[in-house]
Amino acid sequence: MKKTILSCLLLLISCFLLKAQDKQAILKIMETQQNAWNNGDIDGFMQGYWKSDSLLFVGSAAPVHGWQATIERYKKRYPDKAAMGILTFTILKVDVLDKTNAFMLGAWNLKREKDAPGGYFTLWFKKIKGEWVIVVDHTS
Repeated sequence: MKKTILSCLLLLISCFLLKAQDKQAILKIMETQQNAWNNGDIDGFMQGYWKSDSLLFVGSAAPVHGWQATIERYKKRYPDKAAMGILTFTILKVDVLDKTNAFMLGAWNLKREKDAPGGYFTLWFKKIKGEWVIVVDHTS
């Protein structure tokens, strides 16, 4: 009986630790994206996204399908560092749902010379080939 209880306890602890590691890996992606953006590096920012035609970005205008189309959208909307401004993410929630899926809710704010737009985002992260990547981004 003691062995069964100890085994269950160890299993719960290991699951908790794995989820904590996954959460930290996801938060690191967001930190890397924020830093790349603030350095005017859209290519670096896009490294957090799934490099696939199946990537889905939903913004205010219409859904954009695919990594290439998404990076082209960003480069068109933010052609230079002044347009990009300084990005700040506020992470409101990160849920690691299982071994390969996670959900994030957050806010974004840009500080630019003439304005300070902002909004909210939801992200679906998927662990693909051992790496967490954004597979769906809904930003408003």
